[in-house]
Amino acid sequence: MNRDEACVQTLTRRIEANPFPGFVECVPAFTSVTVFYDPFELDLPLHETGRMDYVQSLLETYMADIQGTHEAEPVVIDIPVCYGGGFGPDLEEVASINNLTTQDVVRIHTAQAYLVYAVGFAPGFPYLGGLDERIAAPRKPSPRLAIPAGSVGIAGTQTGIYPVETPGGWQIIGRTPLSLFRPDQDPPALLRGGEYIRFRQIDAAEYERIKGAQS
Repeated sequence: MNRDEACVQTLTRRIEANPFPGFVECVPAFTSVTVFYDPFELDLPLHETGRMDYVQSLLETYMADIQGTHEAEPVVIDIPVCYGGGFGPDLEEVASINNLTTQDVVRIHTAQAYLVYAVGFAPGFPYLGGLDERIAAPRKPSPRLAIPAGSVGIAGTQTGIYPVETPGGWQIIGRTPLSLFRPDQDPPALLRGGEYIRFRQIDAAEYERIKGAQS
């Protein structure tokens, strides 16, 4: 994670831990963070007239506070994945593109923690940073009409997880039994920007066991 990326994540956590009156939420991305607020709930001093200028001054204060600070070691969330076969129909293709075996791809994919840079595209879809270039692969020439929820894919030098069944063109190498989007829960998304995850290989039997435990 470079300096800009670290700053985005640190700033997001700092604002969320110390919200100002009127704060709604932060939405971090790769090198930026969007701050949503209710302008009518701002604790605006009487001499202030510009709400946006006031919020900007608050954010500049947050930025000044995080300069030179050191964050604690992040918690890494375990994501079990069954690779290959019907769960990962493109695993062999990704291996072939990179002159690797399928187990090489799995070993490399599970070897590191990934930062959740942002959540988008579909509800709860995590854009993950840090994919090893040895297993990078282009998108499919023609997108599939339906990719099962939980599918783990690669597109270029990014990896991600489809939280719901949706069309998509990523190379699918496996599937997690975890539900990433749970509309009946608060928060509905399992993952959020700034968190880290690590993929862990499981077999089909464990996949079914974990899947069944969630129903």
